[in-house]
Amino acid sequence: MGVRKQAGDREFQAFVVGRWPRLMRTAFLLTGEQHAAEDLVQSTLEQVYVAWHRVASADAPEAYVRRVMINAHARRYRRKLREFLVPRSEDAGLTHEVADTGDRIAQADDRHTLLKALAELPTRQREAVVLRYWEDLTETQTAEAMGCSVGTVKSNAAKGIAKLRAISGLAETVTQGGRK
Repeated sequence: MGVRKQAGDREFQAFVVGRWPRLMRTAFLLTGEQHAAEDLVQSTLEQVYVAWHRVASADAPEAYVRRVMINAHARRYRRKLREFLVPRSEDAGLTHEVADTGDRIAQADDRHTLLKALAELPTRQREAVVLRYWEDLTETQTAEAMGCSVGTVKSNAAKGIAKLRAISGLAETVTQGGRK
Protein backbone atom coordinates (compact mmCIF):
# COMPACT_ATOMS: atom_id res chain seq x y z
CA MET A 1 0.00 0.00 0.00
CA GLY A 2 1.38 3.39 -1.00
CA VAL A 3 2.22 6.16 1.41
CA ARG A 4 -0.44 8.41 -0.12
CA LYS A 5 -3.10 5.69 0.26
CA GLN A 6 -2.13 5.14 3.91
CA ALA A 7 -2.29 8.87 4.61
CA GLY A 8 -5.73 9.05 2.95
CA ASP A 9 -6.94 6.09 5.02
CA ARG A 10 -5.71 7.72 8.24
CA GLU A 11 -7.38 11.00 7.27
CA PHE A 12 -10.65 9.20 6.49
CA GLN A 13 -10.48 7.29 9.77
CA ALA A 14 -9.90 10.52 11.73
CA PHE A 15 -12.86 12.11 9.94
CA VAL A 16 -15.16 9.19 10.77
CA VAL A 17 -14.08 9.02 14.42
CA GLY A 18 -14.53 12.78 14.85
CA ARG A 19 -17.89 13.01 13.08
CA TRP A 20 -19.52 9.68 14.02
CA PRO A 21 -21.85 10.96 16.80
CA ARG A 22 -23.12 13.85 14.71
CA LEU A 23 -23.58 11.69 11.61
CA MET A 24 -25.49 9.12 13.68
CA ARG A 25 -27.69 11.79 15.24
CA THR A 26 -28.54 13.27 11.85
CA ALA A 27 -29.22 9.84 10.36
CA PHE A 28 -31.38 8.87 13.33
CA LEU A 29 -33.43 12.02 13.06
CA LEU A 30 -33.89 11.44 9.33
CA THR A 31 -34.84 7.77 9.60
CA GLY A 32 -36.47 7.58 13.05
CA GLU A 33 -34.94 4.14 13.68
CA GLN A 34 -31.60 3.19 15.21
CA HIS A 35 -30.78 0.33 12.84
CA ALA A 36 -31.83 2.30 9.77
CA ALA A 37 -29.64 5.19 10.95
CA GLU A 38 -26.65 2.87 11.36
CA ASP A 39 -27.24 1.46 7.87
CA LEU A 40 -27.57 4.95 6.41
CA VAL A 41 -24.33 6.17 7.98
CA GLN A 42 -22.48 3.02 6.96
CA SER A 43 -23.65 3.17 3.33
CA THR A 44 -22.84 6.90 3.23
CA LEU A 45 -19.33 6.30 4.53
CA GLU A 46 -18.82 3.50 2.01
CA GLN A 47 -19.64 5.91 -0.81
CA VAL A 48 -17.48 8.64 0.68
CA TYR A 49 -14.49 6.33 1.23
CA VAL A 50 -14.36 5.42 -2.45
CA ALA A 51 -14.12 9.10 -3.36
CA TRP A 52 -12.24 10.28 -0.26
CA HIS A 53 -9.57 12.14 -2.22
CA ARG A 54 -12.31 14.30 -3.81
CA VAL A 55 -14.23 14.69 -0.53
CA ALA A 56 -11.14 15.64 1.48
CA SER A 57 -10.21 18.33 -1.03
CA ALA A 58 -13.71 19.88 -0.90
CA ASP A 59 -14.17 23.20 0.90
CA ALA A 60 -16.47 21.59 3.47
CA PRO A 61 -16.03 17.79 3.70
CA GLU A 62 -18.70 17.46 6.39
CA ALA A 63 -21.26 19.25 4.21
CA TYR A 64 -20.29 16.97 1.30
CA VAL A 65 -20.85 13.87 3.46
CA ARG A 66 -24.15 15.25 4.78
CA ARG A 67 -25.33 15.77 1.20
CA VAL A 68 -24.39 12.18 0.31
CA MET A 69 -26.34 11.01 3.38
CA ILE A 70 -29.45 13.01 2.50
CA ASN A 71 -29.36 11.76 -1.09
CA ALA A 72 -28.97 8.16 0.11
CA HIS A 73 -31.87 8.63 2.54
CA ALA A 74 -34.07 10.09 -0.19
CA ARG A 75 -33.30 7.17 -2.53
CA ARG A 76 -34.02 4.67 0.22
CA TYR A 77 -37.26 6.42 1.17
CA ARG A 78 -38.50 6.49 -2.42
CA ARG A 79 -37.66 2.81 -2.82
CA LYS A 80 -39.47 1.91 0.42
CA LEU A 81 -42.47 3.95 -0.61
CA ARG A 82 -42.71 2.17 -3.94
CA GLU A 83 -42.20 -1.29 -2.38
CA PHE A 84 -44.48 -1.13 0.63
CA LEU A 85 -46.84 1.84 0.76
CA VAL A 86 -47.68 0.72 4.29
CA PRO A 87 -48.03 3.14 7.24
CA ARG A 88 -45.35 3.08 9.91
CA SER A 89 -45.89 1.01 13.04
CA GLU A 90 -46.82 2.83 16.24
CA ASP A 91 -43.39 2.92 17.87
CA ALA A 92 -40.98 1.85 15.09
CA GLY A 93 -38.04 1.62 17.53
CA LEU A 94 -37.81 5.36 18.14
CA THR A 95 -36.51 5.06 21.69
CA HIS A 96 -33.09 3.62 20.78
CA GLU A 97 -31.01 6.64 19.89
CA VAL A 98 -27.26 6.70 20.42
CA ALA A 99 -26.60 9.12 23.28
CA ASP A 100 -24.61 12.24 22.44
CA THR A 101 -23.62 14.47 25.35
CA GLY A 102 -24.10 17.62 23.24
CA ASP A 103 -27.46 16.48 21.93
CA ARG A 104 -30.06 19.23 22.47
CA ILE A 105 -32.87 16.74 21.94
CA ALA A 106 -31.76 14.98 25.14
CA GLN A 107 -32.99 18.04 27.02
CA ALA A 108 -36.61 17.33 26.05
CA ASP A 109 -38.76 15.95 28.86
CA ASP A 110 -40.31 13.28 26.70
CA ARG A 111 -37.94 12.00 24.01
CA HIS A 112 -40.36 9.40 22.80
CA THR A 113 -43.09 11.93 22.05
CA LEU A 114 -40.66 14.26 20.29
CA LEU A 115 -39.07 11.55 18.15
CA LYS A 116 -42.41 10.00 17.30
CA ALA A 117 -43.73 13.39 16.20
CA LEU A 118 -40.61 14.01 14.12
CA ALA A 119 -40.96 10.60 12.45
CA GLU A 120 -44.53 11.47 11.42
CA LEU A 121 -43.40 14.46 9.34
CA PRO A 122 -43.11 14.01 5.58
CA THR A 123 -39.54 13.31 4.48
CA ARG A 124 -38.66 16.76 3.07
CA GLN A 125 -40.16 18.55 6.10
CA ARG A 126 -38.27 16.24 8.47
CA GLU A 127 -35.03 16.88 6.56
CA ALA A 128 -35.55 20.66 6.69
CA VAL A 129 -36.39 20.65 10.42
CA VAL A 130 -33.49 18.34 11.33
CA LEU A 131 -30.90 20.25 9.33
CA ARG A 132 -32.10 23.74 10.30
CA TYR A 133 -32.87 23.25 13.97
CA TRP A 134 -30.96 20.21 15.23
CA GLU A 135 -27.91 20.52 13.02
CA ASP A 136 -28.13 24.32 13.28
CA LEU A 137 -27.38 24.92 9.60
CA THR A 138 -28.24 28.18 7.88
CA GLU A 139 -31.03 28.23 5.33
CA THR A 140 -28.43 28.37 2.56
CA GLN A 141 -26.47 25.41 3.95
CA THR A 142 -29.70 23.45 4.38
CA ALA A 143 -30.74 24.24 0.80
CA GLU A 144 -27.37 23.03 -0.48
CA ALA A 145 -27.61 19.84 1.58
CA MET A 146 -31.16 19.12 0.41
CA GLY A 147 -30.49 20.15 -3.19
CA CYS A 148 -33.28 22.70 -3.33
CA SER A 149 -33.86 26.46 -3.08
CA VAL A 150 -33.78 28.51 0.12
CA GLY A 151 -37.49 29.19 -0.36
CA THR A 152 -38.21 25.46 -0.37
CA VAL A 153 -36.24 25.07 2.85
CA LYS A 154 -38.18 27.91 4.47
CA SER A 155 -41.49 26.43 3.34
CA ASN A 156 -40.69 22.86 4.43
CA ALA A 157 -39.25 23.97 7.77
CA ALA A 158 -42.23 26.22 8.52
CA LYS A 159 -44.73 23.50 7.63
CA GLY A 160 -42.79 20.93 9.67
CA ILE A 161 -42.60 23.17 12.74
CA ALA A 162 -46.30 24.00 12.41
CA LYS A 163 -47.15 20.28 12.35
CA LEU A 164 -44.95 19.66 15.39
CA ARG A 165 -46.62 22.52 17.26
CA ALA A 166 -50.06 21.08 16.43
CA ILE A 167 -49.30 17.78 18.18
CA SER A 168 -50.93 18.07 21.60
CA GLY A 169 -48.68 15.61 23.45
CA LEU A 170 -45.59 17.39 22.21
CA ALA A 171 -46.93 20.85 23.05
CA GLU A 172 -47.78 19.69 26.60
CA THR A 173 -44.25 18.27 27.06
CA VAL A 174 -42.63 21.52 25.95
CA THR A 175 -44.95 23.63 28.14
CA GLN A 176 -44.34 21.41 31.19
CA GLY A 177 -40.60 21.73 30.65
CA GLY A 178 -40.83 25.51 30.99
CA ARG A 179 -40.25 26.18 27.28
CA LYS A 180 -42.71 27.90 24.95
